[in-house]
Amino acid sequence: MTGRRPLSLLLAVACAALVTACGGTSADDTSPTAAATPGFPVTVENCGVTTTYERPPSRAVSMNQHATEALLALGLEKSMVGTAYLDDEVLPEYKAAYDGIKVIAEEYPSYETLLTSEPDFVYGGWSSAFDEKEGRSRDRLTKAGINTHVNIEECPEGRVTLATMDEEITTLAKIFGVPDRAKALIGKLHEPLDAVTAKLKDLDPLKVFVYDSGDKTAFTAGGAGIGTELIKLAGGVNLFADVDKAWADVSFEQVADRAPEVIVIYDYGSQSAADKKKFLLSNPALKDVPAIKNERFAVLPLSSTVTGVRVPAAVQSLAEQIHPDLFK
Repeated sequence: MTGRRPLSLLLAVACAALVTACGGTSADDTSPTAAATPGFPVTVENCGVTTTYERPPSRAVSMNQHATEALLALGLEKSMVGTAYLDDEVLPEYKAAYDGIKVIAEEYPSYETLLTSEPDFVYGGWSSAFDEKEGRSRDRLTKAGINTHVNIEECPEGRVTLATMDEEITTLAKIFGVPDRAKALIGKLHEPLDAVTAKLKDLDPLKVFVYDSGDKTAFTAGGAGIGTELIKLAGGVNLFADVDKAWADVSFEQVADRAPEVIVIYDYGSQSAADKKKFLLSNPALKDVPAIKNERFAVLPLSSTVTGVRVPAAVQSLAEQIHPDLFK
């Protein structure tokens, strides 16, 4: 027995001779795991979850339109292995990049389906992306070694504004180690707002009611979401900005009492914007409302009414619809 070497020692010698075969690292190894990535580690507090990123994600999955488009706008498609749950067609400028990424589910994937992509990072636009009842809680994903992030409109500190959009983009770029891309993107997104602001500066804002859905009550935009800021920048005032929630149910009698001059319809789902307009025009509770009498409506896709890269274009579109004479 004294002439035999222990198996562990033999393996150690073999590893020394052939480092890569045993998963070790050589002195000149340039793989991401060989040395710390510049700017990392990065620690982010997000909706009550604190995450330290030792390196940028390389296998990201995005769920919800605004999450997917934010990553694509930052040029991160090569770091993405999956997407899920669009409400609309992806923006044309991102389509080529999007088409190169696997769609893992038409809506939300199951926990098991999500794991098949082997993600190291999951980004959700809505908190429902991490629904505990459906098995996709952030805690469960963390325990599986997967970092998570949710759009901060789901847990704002104070009112959601354009600064919130900027913060979300900046944070994502920080997580992926591309801060300069955030600066460039934010500058580009803000450009169309300057022209809109100049046209509206001396204008009295119009009274606006947002109709999302509902027949017994109206589901509308409250004051805590990006909708109120969007309306303000487009030359209006959200009549339910005093509701301290992003979304709220109100009665049609309340809508009538506040007498909106314009109704903004959020367009998505199985009920078309035209059908929603027809319903509102036929609602007896609203017959004396100025917006109904004058048939003053504007339409925005749902994907443009959340904190994402579509917000500035949505402001411009809404301003053109509710103040058409200024944008001829």
